[in-house]
Amino acid sequence: MIAKKALIVWGGMALHTPERSAHVVRELLEAEGFAVTVTDDYEALGAEDVGTNDLVVPVITDGVLAPEKMDRLIEAIRAGTGLAGFHMGMATSFRSSVPFRYAASVYWVQHPGNIITYRVDVGDHPLLAGIGSFEHTSEQYYLNYDPAVDVLATTRFSGEFHPWRKNVVMPVVFTTMHDRGRVFYSSLGHTADELVGPVREILRRGLVWAAR
Repeated sequence: MIAKKALIVWGGMALHTPERSAHVVRELLEAEGFAVTVTDDYEALGAEDVGTNDLVVPVITDGVLAPEKMDRLIEAIRAGTGLAGFHMGMATSFRSSVPFRYAASVYWVQHPGNIITYRVDVGDHPLLAGIGSFEHTSEQYYLNYDPAVDVLATTRFSGEFHPWRKNVVMPVVFTTMHDRGRVFYSSLGHTADELVGPVREILRRGLVWAAR
């Protein structure tokens, strides 16, 4: 049986521990039998063979990819290569690229109060079966997101820090499709140290689900 292939590309703000986080993702995928490539070369996402990957995971804050290379990545996703990300990955990756924003289906805009303790309410979706709701201490991401996503977990903003957003319910975990490509996102995982417990298990399941 041929192993599934995954490409993990890391970079951007050091405070997000992108290299360490990328290797957490590598460990999760290798345990599931994937052949994994980890690199800090953004160009790998636009390589001619990017479509041979069953999954791509950008662990990147911001970044730039030439339009013709981005087109190649998007075509790979549309043809069935999965796209998965967490926290800054996807939500802030390649901010200036409209095609990537459309595929990612999410855009980070704020985290009121910075590091706080908040509740993650897990729904009854089969992908998260057995993972109950939990308290989490990190950045509570306020997102702009595509209404086409299937929301698996949410959080509610208390209004303590931004009163004008009191009681807003925001997706924390979602899935969607970009043509034939599966897309998974979790806003959890500010640093590699947070990729433990239910946060790690949610990410593991989402990575596996998103792969072709």
